[in-house]
Amino acid sequence: MAKFNFKKGDTVEIIAGDDRGTKATVLEVLPKKNKVIVEGCKVAKKAIKPTEENTKGGHINKEMPIDVSNVRKVEA
Repeated sequence: MAKFNFKKGDTVEIIAGDDRGTKATVLEVLPKKNKVIVEGCKVAKKAIKPTEENTKGGHINKEMPIDVSNVRKVEA
């Protein structure tokens, strides 16, 4: 397992992919998968099945993990 320079709440810049140049905060770090989840980046639309709390179901927008090599820490 690699050592990360990121932790929850850090500000990072996306350096590769569709969201290149975007600066946002880290929501979650996944060290076993070597990925991070960044707020508002790599958003996917996910289908939700109906449950007791949400009787209609529907779709939600969810941030997906980004590889650590595609983000850079921004010094504030």
